[in-house]
Amino acid sequence: MQEKATGRRVSFVVPVFNEVDTLEELTRRIHEEADALPQGVVAGHDIVFVDDGSTDGSSDSLERLFRSDPRVTVLRFRKNFGKAAALRAGFERATGDVVFTLDADLQDDPAEIGSFLATLDGGFDLVSGWKARRHDPLSKTLPSKLFNFVVSRSTGLELHDFNCGFKCMRREVAKSVALYGEMHRFVPALAHAKGFRVGEIKVRHHPRRFGRSKYGIGRLPKGLCDFLSVMVITRHARTALHAFGAIGLLVAAGGAALGTVLLTSWLSGDDEAERLLVWLSIVLGVSGLHIVLFGLLADLLSRHTTRGRSDDAMVAGFLAHGAREESA
Repeated sequence: MQEKATGRRVSFVVPVFNEVDTLEELTRRIHEEADALPQGVVAGHDIVFVDDGSTDGSSDSLERLFRSDPRVTVLRFRKNFGKAAALRAGFERATGDVVFTLDADLQDDPAEIGSFLATLDGGFDLVSGWKARRHDPLSKTLPSKLFNFVVSRSTGLELHDFNCGFKCMRREVAKSVALYGEMHRFVPALAHAKGFRVGEIKVRHHPRRFGRSKYGIGRLPKGLCDFLSVMVITRHARTALHAFGAIGLLVAAGGAALGTVLLTSWLSGDDEAERLLVWLSIVLGVSGLHIVLFGLLADLLSRHTTRGRSDDAMVAGFLAHGAREESA
């Protein structure tokens, strides 16, 4: 059933790392597009910029925007902690009923805001952008297509573009999805695993006009590790022990079965050819036990880990109208 929007506020969370040339134009365009929507669609909006340790003058530009614009909030990190950490911190401070995420490089088009909201009102909790026509080199588009195919098949959520930074979600989604490492690209999959309804729309993708891409081949190992984490989270959301325990018990059972066969052979008097296999059965049994214990440890850690709250030690400053600046 389609839900009607009545007087909702919208927050835009924008991670920033060395994008000094785009910030003023991006702010202006977000305001223009949001202000042009009827009040029944958007009653008010604000922008939360998260400065992820910029070194090119972005911090000064953001402070000027904050001083001149009451709808701008700025959060500063002490150093570059990554996009997932920036989004997590922005989600914590977002006050809107609906939260948008978009990149600061002007490749995402604020003119799509109305389309996102209309799709969200069609019965979704999160709407992800799909850059159907990308203005990126082949070295980025081909790995991206493979990534999207693998994640879709693995998580059961059929999307064309998991990694698109342009997304729109209800506040409940933003507050409940725990982000760390390189998890920002898995937000739709994590939301889907929690039972939220996820949709997708095509969005325009503009060529980069300023600066350079912050992502290269070096992110692949981290992305692979986080993909394995997502598989555990989405397929074994209740306990990590189910994921590792099943594998460990299978390996241990194989070792026990092999040991039984070898013991029978040894009792029959054939002990020369079986010595190596005896050691193999021992290794399998011990390895299985280790995997089970590893799963148990992961389960205990997951139960005692905070639900995605950002580390205050990362924050160097927080500028918000109506609040004082916090400095360490």
